[in-house]
Amino acid sequence: MVLPTTAEAMEAAARERMSAVAYAFYASGSFAEVSVVENVTAWSRWHVRPRMGMDVRTIDISTTILGTRIELPVFLAPCGFNKLAHDDGEFGVARACAAEGTVQVLSSATALLPEEVAKVTDAPKWFQLYADNDSGVTDERVARAEAAGFQAVVITVDTPALGIRYQGLADFEAFLQELQGKEIVAPILTFCERLDWAELERIASTTKLPVVLKGVLHPDDARLAPEHGASAVIVSNHGGRQMDGSIPPALALPDVVEAADGRIEVYVDGGVRTGVDVLRALALGARAVLVGRPYLWALAIDGEAGVRELLVRFKGEFRNAMALAGQTDAGSVDPSIVVRAT
Repeated sequence: MVLPTTAEAMEAAARERMSAVAYAFYASGSFAEVSVVENVTAWSRWHVRPRMGMDVRTIDISTTILGTRIELPVFLAPCGFNKLAHDDGEFGVARACAAEGTVQVLSSATALLPEEVAKVTDAPKWFQLYADNDSGVTDERVARAEAAGFQAVVITVDTPALGIRYQGLADFEAFLQELQGKEIVAPILTFCERLDWAELERIASTTKLPVVLKGVLHPDDARLAPEHGASAVIVSNHGGRQMDGSIPPALALPDVVEAADGRIEVYVDGGVRTGVDVLRALALGARAVLVGRPYLWALAIDGEAGVRELLVRFKGEFRNAMALAGQTDAGSVDPSIVVRAT
């Protein structure tokens, strides 16, 4: 099945295939949902300034994230309860990532055991962690992920509590009924209100796996991250689901990259919808991007095949954007090809 050609059309097609409760869970943001919209539109505030006179017969769109080679600088963000979109769920997403040579970041908010998803393919996978106020619970989650063969722990740092949502989770009873209808048993997740730098460093010390901090927007936090055990950060505002009105990742990215100063890898998620957005992100200093809602829409439309088709599309769009901008290597995109719109 051919996916619709625009992100808006893809979302509309996915909405037709899901219940209202499932769609609202995926699409909604917090409070007035300002950040949900601005995350997408902020990428267009960076204009592309192509280079001419370049030989683009050979273009390498692959890169590495924490030493793992991926076939395109796009990997899949942790999104909860994939099975609400399609019965293929997290298993289908894992297979699609393996087929197209990229990484799935498995959300803690899934009814599936990490060990089950890890066994679906031999491809590299990362595990997203919500830390708990009980350090023993946190440590158990990390130990299980490490034992299952995940290659990194992605700690979500922007969720000491859930943002208030007037859509999606507003009717929690309806959401629970939807999960039960899909035979999904929601895991018991609590959030760590004391997730300070000391606790982050302690968590990092308990595992051999590299630790990635997801939800960094302030450059000072990027400076502190490597001092407390982090190997990478993800510039993210949780898809607009936490602090509404927060700076869009597209605009936060340059300052975070500058503050990181090459000591850690920097990735970005939030509003990435096209291969041109990927090019913008790499020119601004990100090593790779993550996408969330787009793969949920693709999953809803055609299951595993839909997710795979989306990744193929990103490959084609990004390669084309690279050629048109006069770039040949995803690992060394010229920063001068993007300028801030006035």
